[in-house]
Amino acid sequence: MKIVLAKSAGFCYGVRRAVEMAQEAAAQGGSWVMLGSIIHNRDVVDSLERQGVGTVDSVEQVPPGSGVIVRSHGESRATFQSLAERGARVMDATCPNVTHIHQIVARAEEQGRQPVIVGTPDHPEVTAIAGWCRSPVVLSGAEDLERWLAEDPQRRSFPLTFVSQTTSTRKIWDDCVKKAKKECTNPEFFDTICGATSKRQEEAHRLAAQCDKMVVIGDRKSSNTKRLAEICREVCPEVFLIERAADLDLSRLAQANVVGITAGASTPGWIIKEVCDKMSNEIMEIEKSFEELLEESIKTLNNGDKVTGTVVAITPTEVQVELGIKYPGYIALSELSDDPTAKVEDLVKVGDEIESIVMQVSDRDCLVKLSKRRLDINKGWEEIETARENETVMDGVVVEDNKGGVVVSVKGIRVFVPASQTGLPRETPMSALLKEKVRLVITEVNRARRRVVGSISKVQRAERAAAAEKVWAEIEEGKRYTGTVKSLTSYGAFVDIGGVDGMVHISELSWSRIKHPSEVVKVGDTVDVYVIAADKEKKKISLGMKDHSQDPWAVFTSTYQVGDVANVRVVKLMTFGAFAEIVPGVDGLIHISQIADHRIEKPGDVLAEGDKVDVKITDIDMENKKVSLSIRALLEEGGEEEAEAEEQE
Repeated sequence: MKIVLAKSAGFCYGVRRAVEMAQEAAAQGGSWVMLGSIIHNRDVVDSLERQGVGTVDSVEQVPPGSGVIVRSHGESRATFQSLAERGARVMDATCPNVTHIHQIVARAEEQGRQPVIVGTPDHPEVTAIAGWCRSPVVLSGAEDLERWLAEDPQRRSFPLTFVSQTTSTRKIWDDCVKKAKKECTNPEFFDTICGATSKRQEEAHRLAAQCDKMVVIGDRKSSNTKRLAEICREVCPEVFLIERAADLDLSRLAQANVVGITAGASTPGWIIKEVCDKMSNEIMEIEKSFEELLEESIKTLNNGDKVTGTVVAITPTEVQVELGIKYPGYIALSELSDDPTAKVEDLVKVGDEIESIVMQVSDRDCLVKLSKRRLDINKGWEEIETARENETVMDGVVVEDNKGGVVVSVKGIRVFVPASQTGLPRETPMSALLKEKVRLVITEVNRARRRVVGSISKVQRAERAAAAEKVWAEIEEGKRYTGTVKSLTSYGAFVDIGGVDGMVHISELSWSRIKHPSEVVKVGDTVDVYVIAADKEKKKISLGMKDHSQDPWAVFTSTYQVGDVANVRVVKLMTFGAFAEIVPGVDGLIHISQIADHRIEKPGDVLAEGDKVDVKITDIDMENKKVSLSIRALLEEGGEEEAEAEEQE
């Protein structure tokens, strides 16, 4: 018979922390009591009582002068207040994950949201969580949620904040989330299932599927242990839930080829060892000895060690990492990335393998503080030094500006870029680059002084030169480009068509007569242009913007004929008359003699540039494309009509 012991069997870090704190209290001496069973395991509680740490069921039972150990499941806010009022010394052994849930529900209620706790209603952990808000709702699963919503349809529009009991199953939580997303209009979800619990359950399910029989060790009152047994029964034909080695009937394991063993989070290592020893005494093959597994679980880490783990949970403040040791690892969001614009959901997901560096190992809090950002920085120095040698272009984000230039974060390293190397025009403030992603080359590295200098403009020049070379290689008359207006002069606009500037003469900007290019375009505009001519030797390009697919003269002749009246815009005054735009690209002349029905000295006495006036088309010279216009003709016609009307009266 082959015996396979689950790697994560036994104490989770929260339980281990609580037991070690209670043992520490016993070693200190003095009077200490546990407020309720510190964990769900009678053997452990009996052991602590033998060491002098008793158990009480309520605050009122705490003997005067005794210190109080708060169990791993936590207690309500009211309980802590009562202990404070009695002046009791308190050793808070609440699992850090549970404390985090207390903070979530309390904050949710302060924000006017309704806390909804998914878990076993009478479980100590759940009652403690409920005690951190005034009007908690506790639901055992999706069916319970459905009934609660049906009782009052308005609840579907409530702002609901969902949290989970740390030892709940993934299926119960996922079903509730699915139901709430479908039924509710304003929910938010905090997946507070303990990462260690999820891993233990997944591992048990996987192991049970490979075994003929499973042995689950743990206190029968433990919700965590009972759920492990339920999960194993889903895929294994025979599952035995025992509390200690004496409960194991070896005869019931007969004829099994492979037997799996797992244990609840409240099961101490010495009980697991007793079970393994009892089975091994019957000449069974154990795949991995308990001692080996125990040694793996308590292996130590030192500050600065590089570790690899699996992301098991992501909260609004940190990422939890399973390291395969007795303590979990935590990466604060500030230690996840040096990019201030990065979003945690874009960086990691549950199940990802992540490499980090150890910042602190806390035996007191049963956790390991990690930093991915600092590991990235160490790697970043190596990459930056290599990039300097190879003149490699690197990406970064501008995080700071000053009079002298900007600071760019590259691989977590601060790179200074002098103002002259930013690529910005002189009048542009350095702050224009803040939070922008840029490409640069490293020009100087001094790791001892932690000084790095880079250049953005050097990359821009190189990229522009490469783009220009491509443009000149492919340019031809009539080819179209989308470009950016770089500057304006009195005679035209310069447009960047991808590394090369071409000039659009003022006459090619519009069919209409304009005095300055700014009437049509401004610096920074994106415009469509076409090549009129390109001189590769002199490196000059003439561009056009006017749409030549429509001939303005053809538009005019198809719209107007001699004798028609048109509303025109005066575009230029001369000594002999005024030119007026009839349609964009076609002007007509109003001779000075046709401006008024009386003699005038100059056109400016009656008209001004920009005026819109009605005129009569008196002549169209098709051969020379000239048009004669008259205001006087309309005035005289108006006078004749008035005279006729007077005669008729």
